[in-house]
Amino acid sequence: MKQSLFESRHQADWQAFTALLDALERGKADSQQSKGFAGAYRRLCQQLALAQARGYSNHLIEQLQHLALRGHQQFYRHRSPLGAQLIGFVLGGFPRLVRAEWRCVLAAGLLFFGSLLSMGVLVYLFPELIYSLVDPEQVASMEQMYDPDARRLGRFGERHSGDDWLMFGFYIMNNIGIAFQTFASGLLFGLGSLFFLLFNGLMIGAVAGHLTQIGYGATFWSFVIGHGAFELTAIALAGGAGLKLGWALLAPGRLPRSEALRLAAGRSVRLVGGVILFLLVAAFIEAYWSSMTFAEPAVKYAVGAGLWLLVLSYLLLAGRGAHAPD
Repeated sequence: MKQSLFESRHQADWQAFTALLDALERGKADSQQSKGFAGAYRRLCQQLALAQARGYSNHLIEQLQHLALRGHQQFYRHRSPLGAQLIGFVLGGFPRLVRAEWRCVLAAGLLFFGSLLSMGVLVYLFPELIYSLVDPEQVASMEQMYDPDARRLGRFGERHSGDDWLMFGFYIMNNIGIAFQTFASGLLFGLGSLFFLLFNGLMIGAVAGHLTQIGYGATFWSFVIGHGAFELTAIALAGGAGLKLGWALLAPGRLPRSEALRLAAGRSVRLVGGVILFLLVAAFIEAYWSSMTFAEPAVKYAVGAGLWLLVLSYLLLAGRGAHAPD
């Protein structure tokens, strides 16, 4: 893009941001202006990065740098407390970000859930297929975990109820490890994220198909349906964040790859922040609800269906009508 076109396209934004800075510096900005400041400041920083990457004139770059410096001073002077920022991210910022990055999220979700469902059906129809992915010892261990006669379900079937907090910690570390692996491997031009999405989908699907085929479906599905709403969605979202990193490296556009990666990483890391929140909720449900056998499967199915509806409604509807992230 030529500099003249770039300037004509964004000149009105720069003038409005200058006026906003003047009002903030004089202490005369109203609440509505202050609310829109963070988004305007981020847009200016992105425009400055583009101007530098495209080699525009020193005069324009110095002008934008001066505005960015003034904005930086006001941002750290007027920024909301950390607690308020976190609440705002949870209530609206995270689902808005997921919707804004729908392409990467959709691609990751189709690969993960598609491979999971396909392998589940194949193993159910062709039981011997399980041994092409999982060795016999692991298959026997999984059958023991979800035996209908077990007192507790999951990895810690013989534990006491007082050990729930140990399970909670284990699930957090295990799930966050899987999610981070799926996200960070996106730096391999997206291939790592694709691999781990496919691998985890195939493995989970194979286990689900095998346990259903041998008659353990009631214990298995009643165990996973509750926390699965948060855990499986989090894996797909982590994969989407990794794919965004990979796409920035594969198709940086007119930006240098390092700059494209930096911009993509800012949004991807925020996605992973929401993923961690989902995994904390999933670990709590898995440790304190999913593993219990006092509730009938029908009750767990009802609770699980409600949790899936809650997750989908949150991601699709929360934060609408509010200021969208840039």
